[in-house]
Amino acid sequence: MDVDTRLLRSFAAVCEEGQLTAAAARLFVSQPTLTKQIRQLEALLGVELFERSRRGMAPTHAGRALAERTGPVLAGWDDALRATRAAAAEQGSTLRVGFEGGSINLMTRSTVTDFARRMPGWQVELRQNNWFDPTSGLATGEIDLTLWHAPPSLSEQYNVAVLGEEPRCVALPAGHRLAGHQVIRFEDLLDEPFVAIPLEAGHWRDYWLAVPERRGRPVRIGAVAHNSDEWLAAVVCGQGVGFAPEAMSRLTAREDIAYRPVRGLSPSLVGLYWPMGRELSPAMAAFVRSCRATVGFSAGPAVPGQAE
Repeated sequence: MDVDTRLLRSFAAVCEEGQLTAAAARLFVSQPTLTKQIRQLEALLGVELFERSRRGMAPTHAGRALAERTGPVLAGWDDALRATRAAAAEQGSTLRVGFEGGSINLMTRSTVTDFARRMPGWQVELRQNNWFDPTSGLATGEIDLTLWHAPPSLSEQYNVAVLGEEPRCVALPAGHRLAGHQVIRFEDLLDEPFVAIPLEAGHWRDYWLAVPERRGRPVRIGAVAHNSDEWLAAVVCGQGVGFAPEAMSRLTAREDIAYRPVRGLSPSLVGLYWPMGRELSPAMAAFVRSCRATVGFSAGPAVPGQAE
């Protein structure tokens, strides 16, 4: 029987946290997604792994037996992945960089040219972030660095080389009642329907819905988009409005969408992120220097784990 290691990681997190809410936050997934994963693992094994109660989740006898063996299995698999990728990196010359739909507009040909000058023989492979993976492939090692517009608090969970700050703007259908405003107040958007990204995006969904700034005011969801093209289409069709990086207004400028600055909405910290505990390789460090030389942001504030 083959079992996805993701299911085992979810199982281990619930065992350690004792409840779904904390485990979901730790894994950067939504609670419904985590519940689905646990039930999927139980169905595969044909056993009940947890006793569920108001106090939380406690492993059953079968669950405890699995928990005792899950740690070594995952540790062994992680060691195998690291060894495999390290061996490939010794012979390879490709740096894998993730990006959001809007953030790719920050990197230009000059960024890649500068990197090639610093690291002769190396190439940059750009991969658009998957909205169904809150880590954008960092957790699995599929990418080396990712360019994110993020809240400053994310620097507590990842290493980050800060490039600067960029405002978040609002995207409106061209005929929207607020489209004629040069600047829109955040409070004027509170009752608007929003185009949301999937629940599986975890904390990113809340961030791009500006949940912290709402101070408990619920969000009206007009549509859920699964990629940037669906997101734009939903805005154009009037199914909702949405917050986006200011760079997106340049990348996807079109007559049927109005991008407007928002007063009262915090800016994003723009940076290159990589997992805690992983050293910055020479190629990664070179790409950081190339971005700082070409992206056009002034150096950001020092934060924990920041590359100099």
